[in-house]
Amino acid sequence: MPSLSLPALCAVLLGVLAGVGVATFDYAEGTSYLSTDPAACANCHIMQPQYDSWQKSSHHTAATCVECHLPEAFVAKYVAKAENGWNHSRGFTLQDFPEPILITPGNAEILHANCLRCHADFVHAQDGTWAEGAPRCVRCHASVGHGESVGVGGPWRGLDAERAGTESADADSPDTETSHR
Repeated sequence: MPSLSLPALCAVLLGVLAGVGVATFDYAEGTSYLSTDPAACANCHIMQPQYDSWQKSSHHTAATCVECHLPEAFVAKYVAKAENGWNHSRGFTLQDFPEPILITPGNAEILHANCLRCHADFVHAQDGTWAEGAPRCVRCHASVGHGESVGVGGPWRGLDAERAGTESADADSPDTETSHR
């Protein structure tokens, strides 16, 4: 039996990797994530409670997932989509995400900036709203985007406590400011 040359072996491996990548992208409905349709956020079953609660929230008719959770600028929006897509894929594959799902610090900044942008006429008059270290909008308005807090079932499990193998004193209840989805 003849052996494969190095270029042929590389071509076969590249073909297999490309095939697996295309099949995974198709299975995960990857093209839907390029849209702004809120239903795309519920492609992943774990986001269904957030999608359902958004449909019942006060912002349902005023803002979509993209309008709150991604930057407004075109390039920044797709960079954030790519970064979030990678993080979500990794988290769901390795099952190392917190429950209930938490917004990351970077995404919380995006969310806050979008609150301020959309409500600029109102918040501009509020002293300190724009200041560094000012309380985030969701600290008081946590239920605006998704209604009352929703989870995917099961108790709160903080990643830091889980990774360290210990229970932290506040592992049973997430910080209100960071638990907004």
